[in-house]
Amino acid sequence: MIEVRDLHKAFGAVKAVDGVGFTARDGEITGLLGPNGAGKTTTLRMLYTLMTPDRGQVLVDGIDAVADPLAVRRRLGVLPDARGLYKRLTARENIEYFARLQGLDEATLRTRHEALVDALEMRDILDRRTEGFSQGQRVKTAIARALIHDPRNVILDEPTNGLDVMATRGLRRFMQQLKGEGRCVLFSSHIMQEVAALCDRIVVIAHGRVVADETPDALRAQTGETNLEDAFVKIIGTDEGLAA
Repeated sequence: MIEVRDLHKAFGAVKAVDGVGFTARDGEITGLLGPNGAGKTTTLRMLYTLMTPDRGQVLVDGIDAVADPLAVRRRLGVLPDARGLYKRLTARENIEYFARLQGLDEATLRTRHEALVDALEMRDILDRRTEGFSQGQRVKTAIARALIHDPRNVILDEPTNGLDVMATRGLRRFMQQLKGEGRCVLFSSHIMQEVAALCDRIVVIAHGRVVADETPDALRAQTGETNLEDAFVKIIGTDEGLAA
């Protein structure tokens, strides 16, 4: 479980995150939405310890991310906005490198590796260098690398961005599988069809604050809109559209 309490982050005079708080629970998929400049990316970076909050607290399975960032990283699997693959390594080598950074023994590495390769349907690309991979192949490799240590909490930043229809469908199935295993899944997206299909709960951030934290049905009922995108636009009070 990921708990965010009164999170603040400023860059000079700009308050990027101004009191954000929400909970992403085990066995659920929580969507984090917001327009450009809302503070969503900054919030995510504080969750996975890339940034330190000015004030507030991030707890991952009850562990404070500032007090013990290493323990928190061990409990998180993160697909960041920049996928960051090592292009000269194969998909297999990328995954195994991160497994060893996490301290996995060889037997555990092999078991986890095989399970992820099958779940993500990536056996055909395992021994190819990642340079020249399609977007879908890069995302699969980055997700396998992020989950090789079997974390109970998964953060996915725009996981389907740039994917074709079949790759998107496959990734949605995989996210449902993670949820079915009882993991906490937190993901950001600007594709409302995806949010409606996957999310148990939606957290909307605008101007650095949480402006909604409800189920999709509750958001529609609250706004009087039948379409989730229309509900989102009404909640944030602008028609600028969804942005990463």
